Amino acid sequence: MPDRIEEKAYAKLNISLDVTERRSDGYHDMLMVMQTVSLYDEVSIMLNGSGRVRARTSLAFVPGDERNLAVRAALRFLSAIDAGEQGMDIQIDKRIPVGAGMGGGSADAAAVLRALNRMYGSPLSPEELEALSGDVGSDVPFCVRGGTALASGRGEKLETLPDMPECRFIICKPSFSISTPDLFKKLDQIRLRCHPDTAGLTEALRRQDLAQICRRIYNVFEDVDDRRMNTVAEIKGILLDHGALGAAMTGTGSAVFGVFTPGSDTAQVQALLKNEYAFCESAGCIGVLNAPSV
Repeated sequence: MPDRIEEKAYAKLNISLDVTERRSDGYHDMLMVMQTVSLYDEVSIMLNGSGRVRARTSLAFVPGDERNLAVRAALRFLSAIDAGEQGMDIQIDKRIPVGAGMGGGSADAAAVLRALNRMYGSPLSPEELEALSGDVGSDVPFCVRGGTALASGRGEKLETLPDMPECRFIICKPSFSISTPDLFKKLDQIRLRCHPDTAGLTEALRRQDLAQICRRIYNVFEDVDDRRMNTVAEIKGILLDHGALGAAMTGTGSAVFGVFTPGSDTAQVQALLKNEYAFCESAGCIGVLNAPSV
């Protein structure tokens, strides 16, 4: 067995996001079409004899203990295979912006699970790895599987969908982040004026109709009464004015993405957004990373 392994932790976007119900346990039932994109963190795992699992990242403010989902994922995996005494260092080179709604922490945890399963000779099936990942965080099962999927429940129930048609995403994050609990609290205080056409979106995916997919891009969190949504709307407007077929905030924000056809010239809009906001990158689609058994 190797004592070092590397894995890419791919970001996610919410092509659509709906909140359907508040549950008695305090969580919310969600219905989301999710997509893995090519922006990634680099995760390296080095086994050692310390008996402790620690993480180090390229960002000083990211914790290295069990507050880090990557550490929690490693501990959960080791417990599942009865290797709880194994020590390791997890190095994470961050490229996915923090507090963006792009699942960076969940992606890191998922990469740790995929890497450790490979390192130990695949003791867990794809389904078992996904099930275990749900104990770590709601977005982690999708980040383990990757590709294009319909997520329901808290986000842990997945149905693989046809791949997105070929396209390009321009992703922009303003300097601020948005607290997920705070946004859910504000959402509970309003009556949603509309919901995504999730059925129409999944049908458009099956037909590989990019224009119809983009017509149905929608995130209910954009309806929340929060002044920061003015900035989200501004970024969406810039993307749409420069040729995006559709645009939306991802997750609870604050990153916003626009969808462009593969041949689009996005240099001008990228330069404009980079000049104005903290982060702007281009990304493509990534397919399934942990395919369920047939």
